[in-house]
Amino acid sequence: MHIGFMIPHWDHIDPIKSSTLTVIKECFERGHTVSILYTNNLTVRNNIVHGFIKTIAKMEKIPENITSFYKKVQLEKNFIALHAFDCLMLRKDPPINPIVLNFLDAIKDEVIIVNDVDGIRKANNKLYTTTFHDPDNTYLPVTHVSGSKKFINKTINESPSEKMILKPLDGSGGRGVIVLEKNAKENINSLLDFYIDDQGDNYVILQEFIQGADEGDVRVLMLDGKFIGAYNRKPAEGEVRANMQTGGSAHKYTLTESQKKICKKVGSKLVSDGLFFVGLDMIGDKILEVNVLNPGGITNINKLNKLKLQKKVVDFIEDKVHEKIEKRVELEYLLKRLNKLRE
Repeated sequence: MHIGFMIPHWDHIDPIKSSTLTVIKECFERGHTVSILYTNNLTVRNNIVHGFIKTIAKMEKIPENITSFYKKVQLEKNFIALHAFDCLMLRKDPPINPIVLNFLDAIKDEVIIVNDVDGIRKANNKLYTTTFHDPDNTYLPVTHVSGSKKFINKTINESPSEKMILKPLDGSGGRGVIVLEKNAKENINSLLDFYIDDQGDNYVILQEFIQGADEGDVRVLMLDGKFIGAYNRKPAEGEVRANMQTGGSAHKYTLTESQKKICKKVGSKLVSDGLFFVGLDMIGDKILEVNVLNPGGITNINKLNKLKLQKKVVDFIEDKVHEKIEKRVELEYLLKRLNKLRE
């Protein structure tokens, strides 16, 4: 198989932390052709979508150590039509440029894309949770989204809570997440001036502060609608954000029965939207965010639980590709039978 990975940049990978590199290495060890692709390397040649890709050159011996593997990789430049891929994994922090998805529309019926292009469109930012239809807030926190400073101010004033979370709609990695406190009202307007422009084009999320948030959150990895692993992310001292990018630490965690039920409940929705590899961020029984473009956590979950989740991910990719091939062969057979009957 030829498996592609759309990533920010190869040189920016941290081999110790990168879930993407872990999956790439597993694909390569299984004998698959592995290539990387950047979003600015997409092009159209005579109405066919192509890409300037970099393919990992064959190795006589593949290092067992992930850092050694990363250092040994040699990338060979190629120019191919993207429908030559059997699978393309999108591994880029959100939001993704809608034009990139337009490029991928041309191949989505021929290539397994993880996650699905139309699913990415639905979940390209944090508004996706509104499609879960949980008006009673049984597993979603009370959340407001607006580009209106007046509405946000009014909502803060009317809230019974002393604390609320404010964050940008398109943020990732914990960037821009702050805790608002009612007793510091004089700072709220200046914060909103920073987050929202005069045209109201920059939307922000105002979310209830969930008890226990100061102890961090739980990253749950979902594959094909089922959870495959989780770990607790605890914030650094003096920090509210538990993301690894902001200095958070990883700790072993076992999902509660109620959390498992919630994961099962949303799992079928994720699959129906073509969102096969997803990271859920949870505090208690509330889902804070759904990460569909570049969910991390494989390396931490593996280390804490002596697992190799990348094997499950690549098993899934192989199964999806084989399933597509079998359907194609079956369709070709039926068409041949139909043509013979017409003769």
